[in-house]
Amino acid sequence: MRHTHDYFRHGTTSLFAALNVATGEVIGRCHRRHRHQEFLRFLEQIDEAIPAEPDVPLHLVLDNYATHKTPKVRRWFARHPRFHVHFTPTSASWLNQVERFFAAMTQKRIRRSVFRSVRQLEQSIMDYVANHNEHPRPFVWTADADRILGKVARLCKRINDSRH
Repeated sequence: MRHTHDYFRHGTTSLFAALNVATGEVIGRCHRRHRHQEFLRFLEQIDEAIPAEPDVPLHLVLDNYATHKTPKVRRWFARHPRFHVHFTPTSASWLNQVERFFAAMTQKRIRRSVFRSVRQLEQSIMDYVANHNEHPRPFVWTADADRILGKVARLCKRINDSRH
């Protein structure tokens, strides 16, 4: 993204978000930092927001960010067996549908606005989430499954053949 010569950054925030792929509803929370402590608070928010049903697991698709893999986070997941964690391969965050939500929010709200404070930015983000949740819709892939799986296979081959 290009900025003007007089651009001034007023700070940053991290949006932790969970997308219910069946309904399109989003659970979100902004934090000024992106550490395991904030991630644990967000997991508690998800746990409270989604009623536990016997034998109904919750599948979380996460990127490979170190925050998601700390010992405290691993212990939290061990104490909450209804949560099943799946990590996207490196450079494959496009597989995570919540990333599509982030892209839409960035395009429709963030880039079109001017924020004079982090609080103003966070309020705008949470307003976008609330507005989205008034009429949520599931994300629909426009590519067929063979095309998507072919892209995953090419990515896996490239990663495996990279000699890293």
